[in-house]
Amino acid sequence: MAVNLNTAQSGQLAEQQACEFLIRHGLQVLTRNYRCNFGEIDLIMQDHDNIVFVEVRVRNNRFYADAIESVDLLKQLKIIRTATHFLQHTGLLDKVNCRFDIIGISYPSINPAVEWITDAFSTDNF
Repeated sequence: MAVNLNTAQSGQLAEQQACEFLIRHGLQVLTRNYRCNFGEIDLIMQDHDNIVFVEVRVRNNRFYADAIESVDLLKQLKIIRTATHFLQHTGLLDKVNCRFDIIGISYPSINPAVEWITDAFSTDNF
């Protein structure tokens, strides 16, 4: 059965599904949709001693690039800058380990496929 959603609806649904997926895998939600002048981070989670910055990508049509592959270097840089702002704002910049994960969700399907890439990129690239 196909699911017909507009872009905003599919993005919100994907973020909710990604959040639930990560919670089932033992992560705890710190913040959702963190925004600052540098950009937005979909989910900020805690995984033991790590702060995890999660970019959720959704694809409604597999004809285009894979959801995971759509996180290019420019998007990675925006996420890193936004994550740095979060860590500075919360006073955690030099106090925690962090990592950058990507969750890709593919529609249309009643049971969409979830792909989780842990430590998908790092600040070493920049």
